[in-house]
Amino acid sequence: MSAAKNKLADIQLNDSGLHGQYKNWFLEYASYVILERAVPAVEDGLKPVQRRILHAMKEMDDGRFNKVANIIGQAMQYHPHGDASIGDALVNMGQKDLLIDTQGNWGDVRTGDDAAAARYIEARLSKFALEVAFNAKTTEWQLSYDGRKNEPVTLPMKFPLLLAHGADGIAVGLSTKILPHNFCELIEASVKYLRGRKFELYPDFLTGGMIDVADYNQGKRGGKVKVRAHIEELDKKTLVIRSVPYGVTTTQLMESVVKANDQGKIKIKKVTDNTAAEVEIQVDLAAGISPDITIDALYKFTDCEVSISPNACVIVDQKPQFLGVQELLKLSVDKTKDLLEQELKIRLAELQEKWHYTSLEKIFFEEKIYKELEKKYETWDKVIEAIDKAFVPFKKLLKRDISREDILKLTEKPVRRIYRLDIDELNEQIRGLEADIRQVKNDLANLVDFAVSYYENLLKKYGKGRERRTEIRQFEVIEAKSVAIANTKLYVNRAEGFIGTGLKKDELLFECSDLDDIIVFAKRGIMKVVKVSDKIFIGKDILHAAVFQKNDERTTYNMIYADGASGISYAKRFNVTGVTRDKEYDLTKGHEKSRVHYFSANPNGEAEVVKVLLGNCTARIKEFDFYFEELEIKGRNSMGNQVTKYPIRSVKFKEAGRSTLAGRKLWYDDQFGRLNTDEKGMYLGVFEPDDRILVIGRDGYYEITDQELTQKIDAEKIILIEKFSPDKILTAVYADLEKKQFMVKRFRIETTTLKNRFLFIKEGDGNYVEAVTTQEEPILAMQQGRGAQIRKGKLKITKMAEVTGWKTVGTKLADYSKSTEMEWVKPKEEDNQPELF
Repeated sequence: MSAAKNKLADIQLNDSGLHGQYKNWFLEYASYVILERAVPAVEDGLKPVQRRILHAMKEMDDGRFNKVANIIGQAMQYHPHGDASIGDALVNMGQKDLLIDTQGNWGDVRTGDDAAAARYIEARLSKFALEVAFNAKTTEWQLSYDGRKNEPVTLPMKFPLLLAHGADGIAVGLSTKILPHNFCELIEASVKYLRGRKFELYPDFLTGGMIDVADYNQGKRGGKVKVRAHIEELDKKTLVIRSVPYGVTTTQLMESVVKANDQGKIKIKKVTDNTAAEVEIQVDLAAGISPDITIDALYKFTDCEVSISPNACVIVDQKPQFLGVQELLKLSVDKTKDLLEQELKIRLAELQEKWHYTSLEKIFFEEKIYKELEKKYETWDKVIEAIDKAFVPFKKLLKRDISREDILKLTEKPVRRIYRLDIDELNEQIRGLEADIRQVKNDLANLVDFAVSYYENLLKKYGKGRERRTEIRQFEVIEAKSVAIANTKLYVNRAEGFIGTGLKKDELLFECSDLDDIIVFAKRGIMKVVKVSDKIFIGKDILHAAVFQKNDERTTYNMIYADGASGISYAKRFNVTGVTRDKEYDLTKGHEKSRVHYFSANPNGEAEVVKVLLGNCTARIKEFDFYFEELEIKGRNSMGNQVTKYPIRSVKFKEAGRSTLAGRKLWYDDQFGRLNTDEKGMYLGVFEPDDRILVIGRDGYYEITDQELTQKIDAEKIILIEKFSPDKILTAVYADLEKKQFMVKRFRIETTTLKNRFLFIKEGDGNYVEAVTTQEEPILAMQQGRGAQIRKGKLKITKMAEVTGWKTVGTKLADYSKSTEMEWVKPKEEDNQPELF
């Protein structure tokens, strides 16, 4: 009992110490994870495990491949955390294809396939790694964890490896995420920094794809990038995904596509992974589904687009710091310049030492000082003194004092008969050393130029095949509602005033997306916009319900209602562009007994004619027509114009009217390949509802399409886009590569099918459209040849080619030449320049 009390007393006495120990232990653990495991050092861009792997590989390096299992074993002499962490880090570095040459199955970052077992795969340091990462003379060393070996504190890295490789790490209380950048661009940016010029750096991924860097913020905290896969339209029923976003595997991407399909966000038949040397995921669309909308939906609802938030944290002076990529590059270049200076100074000292000894050797033999060795002296020290004394007349020719070690080294040389050739050879060596010394001194005096030359040499030797893979472009914002497909059915109980997806026994309204908003009008004269849900009350006697389009200025609502207070009937026309969801809007004067007599929704502002029948009243005319086109379109809160003060029995539709809205102005934004009404890009004109758009492709196909804003028209693939007129004559010049000639043809568009592509040039491998216009009197300015052989001229095409059918081959214009330049001349630019072709 007394022993237990004593034990408790000891614990109470040491409580503060125990608490302090736990506090210190956690701080030490956190510091250890940050400094020794998760976060790379700014000096060489490596985490400790990576540095130890490279050091171990350098020790093993003999130019041949080594089994990865052997490399892991060698690295375990320096890294105290077992083979798994070493193996994973080694495979990760090998997959980045920069510092390590690999042999065998090293997995695939695109598909997520793992590397083969360590006993089956091999690796060695790349020539690039040997050139930029190692120099024992400039390396700072420390004892390994068990004190048996020396390991580098950091490698003398003469390249911004941290930005080329990127880094990911999760420590205690912080994390780091540095995205990889392009090899060639890093070197070019380094040169610009050395020259004092501005530079920009943006991520580049081995997986390719596209990236939007508008919010990159130099890779600092708070920034982000959007990364997309390349998606191609193989045909109207098939899409092909040609790359994967960074950090996403083909398996993950396919699973996200299947999940989006299961959730009803997209409609596909199947998705197939055909990835081999290149990524290829085939998506077969369901019948009647737009490929353009599906591409947008894939970006919006699947891993075809991901957002990545960089967080550049590195170890600087044994402390974690958050820096931007420009700061990291500057630190790397400054470190590289310092290392190059150290190497030059070491090289200079070595050259000077070699010059000193070679000069001594020359004097030793040329002045026959070696004969002192043939004389008899009492001791060896006397011999050394005699030789040193013999050198006295020549010491002024040297750049430092002669040491005892210098003389001992000379005496170790074999004494034989000295020929003039030997002296000449030594003189030649000295002249070469002096030239090298002058060059090194010049490099030290012009260190910036030397560093620039160093980087340019790296680019020349290792830059081939490391061009940018990820395309930088600005992504358009995709609204989920605009690309969501109709994946649910909406029902209505008009009498009771309910709408919803769960009213399956009531009237079917239409199919819609579960992301849509629904606008609903009721007999009482109220309006509501609600989310699609299972069941929601609007108001009794529902008149109309539709999918609500925000900022829609063309859909016009025509309404006649009776004011409950006065009995007077009013007519109004209005748009609904913006509302608060679930808020009830009264479209009448506000009396609870107000009622709607007539209501219509018109997608293009149509104004119909209705027949108004009055009830029992003293009115002289009890039946008349009312023309909505006489009303102006006003806000939804307007009272409207008086129709009659007498009670109305009924209002019936009599005759459809025309649209009272002006045609819609359309622009084509070639940056995103979209039609728009926001005045972005090239103005196409004013369009009525039935107007169409003509699109001419460089591949010789034309297509007539509608005004749907969600469709994608790739600017890189088209040569002309304009408002379609069936009366216009199309003039096209195309290259027939089989016959090596340019052909010209004039024709009218005779097809009327929408969104079908028709080939109007001769079919042939590589044939393409050089120029096309719809001018009435097309004149082509043309130039062929180079230098003194240049021929210029202007051609009136109407004199050369008659109007024919769109399937004809056309007329020869000129022989084919890659140097040919063509341009349509505007009418005002015409002159009397002769026709030369």
